[in-house]
Amino acid sequence: MEVIIERACGMDIHKDSITACIMTPEGKVIQSFSTKTVFLLQLIDWIKEHGCTHVAMESTGVFWKPIVNILEAENIEFLVVNAQHIKAVPGRKTDVKDAEWIAKLLRHGLLKASFIPDRIAPNVNYEN
Repeated sequence: MEVIIERACGMDIHKDSITACIMTPEGKVIQSFSTKTVFLLQLIDWIKEHGCTHVAMESTGVFWKPIVNILEAENIEFLVVNAQHIKAVPGRKTDVKDAEWIAKLLRHGLLKASFIPDRIAPNVNYEN
C-alpha cells in the first residue's frame, strides 16, 4: 500500500487514558496519556515534536471532544472516525494495537471522517 500521510498519529481513547501511536518513515512511537487537561496539552506537544501532521481517533462516546478542541486550536488536521468503520485488529485486543491500526489506516488514506456539525457561536442574537 502507498503511504499518503508521512507522519500520522492514531489514538485509542478512553475515559481516563489515551494511547497514541505516531508512525513516521523512521518507525513508530507509542505513548499513553491521562485525559486531564494538563496531559492533553502534553499530548499535543508530543504530536508536534514528532512533526505529526494528521491525527485520527475513534468516535466512541464523547471522550474525543476535548482532544478535537485542542487539535483545532493548534491547526492540526484530524479525523474522528466511526468505530464500526475500523476493522478489529486480529488477535488479542489492546489499546496499543488499536492505536497502531488507526495510525496505519490513516497513513494509507483508508479512513473516512465522521460528520461533526459546526459549532453555534454562544450569545449570538438571532432575532435581528
